[in-house]
Amino acid sequence: MAKILIADDSVTEIELFKAALNDLGHDLFTASDGEETERAFYDNEPDLLILDVIMPKKDGYQVCRNIRSREEFKKTPIIMVSSRNRESDVYWGLKQGADVYMGKPFGTDDLVAKVRKYLG
Repeated sequence: MAKILIADDSVTEIELFKAALNDLGHDLFTASDGEETERAFYDNEPDLLILDVIMPKKDGYQVCRNIRSREEFKKTPIIMVSSRNRESDVYWGLKQGADVYMGKPFGTDDLVAKVRKYLG
């Protein structure tokens, strides 16, 4: 069983992520702002991070960049999810180190497929 950190400032979005991933049997835990996300990530060392871009205290781009700056987390899969869907947003998210950039609203089947790709 893998550990998945879901970081989003919207309780509704977190519940959508949890509902989509619950049947996979992984350990899901959450964070609701950028600083909390970094603390939860470093304390729990998840196997995968689902990361919103627009969050209080630190945005997802900053969080992703900070995580990727540490050698031990360079290969941890990061799925960035955002309502910011312009080509430049996708480019910037991938440039910060995200493995995948998904737009909101997301399809649950697409999300599950991407999680399975990285966690088996």
